[in-house]
Amino acid sequence: MILYMLTTSTADESLAIFSEEVQENLEQLKPNVLLETIKGWGPHLIAFGIKLLIALIIFFIGSRLIKMTHHILERSFKKMDMEISVRKFLLSVLNAMLYCFLAFVIADQIGVSSASIIALLGSASIAIGLAVQGSLANFAGGVLILLMKPFRVGDYIIARDGEGTVRTIGLVYTILTTADNKQVVIPNGTLANSALTNVTAMDKRRLDVLIRISYGSDLKKAKQVLEEIIKNHRWILKEEPMEVYVSDLTEQSVIIGIRGWALMEHYWTVRAEVLEQIKLRLEEEGIEVPHNLLSLYGKEQV
Repeated sequence: MILYMLTTSTADESLAIFSEEVQENLEQLKPNVLLETIKGWGPHLIAFGIKLLIALIIFFIGSRLIKMTHHILERSFKKMDMEISVRKFLLSVLNAMLYCFLAFVIADQIGVSSASIIALLGSASIAIGLAVQGSLANFAGGVLILLMKPFRVGDYIIARDGEGTVRTIGLVYTILTTADNKQVVIPNGTLANSALTNVTAMDKRRLDVLIRISYGSDLKKAKQVLEEIIKNHRWILKEEPMEVYVSDLTEQSVIIGIRGWALMEHYWTVRAEVLEQIKLRLEEEGIEVPHNLLSLYGKEQV
């Protein structure tokens, strides 16, 4: 029993001494290992710091060059008298492209693989494109409208989904104002891929009016009256051809056509005034304008 106790106490003392020695050794090793680790990281940290400094210099110089390019292009577009919406769009696209190129250069300098960035952007672009197909189609239509200019702000257009004066040409939607002051919003994809009529694209417009007179009326006199009206109107362009002619012979009447030209801004006023003068003059001259008559017949009651 005594031998067992002596053996146990000796083992405990040996274990305690071993633990103390291990702890002392670890304490001595810790600073050495840390120093060695730091020494191993030193060259890499210095190299990374140099790369980061070069990347910052590239960013500073690249940003300056992009701003200079932006100002030069903006002045060039203004000299070309480019529409402001097209100018802003092109400048935004060019800025985005230049900054993306600068980001690739900086990433390559730091050590990030440009191929992985391009792959990531490609995957994201495909996902976003599938999610917003309709909006992208309208965006593409807006770009085509701004570049090809089938109409401008202030033009009066007739499209499949409405008509009115163009107030805003956006990158996604075009806004029209109707004659009775309603607002019509049409997607640019629809306008770019369908036929439309630009009523005010030209500075002059031809006035065409058809008038019916009865067969019993004096045709020559009617033509003479209509010629006087068209030639004497204040806003009918005298340098443009004017014509009064027989357009058709129907069962009920003779149809006389009138042609003349007016400036676009005067067209509707000229049309209204000419029609009013025709009505009044034909009545004064005793020229009958036929109209449909409805006769009712009934049995006479006794």
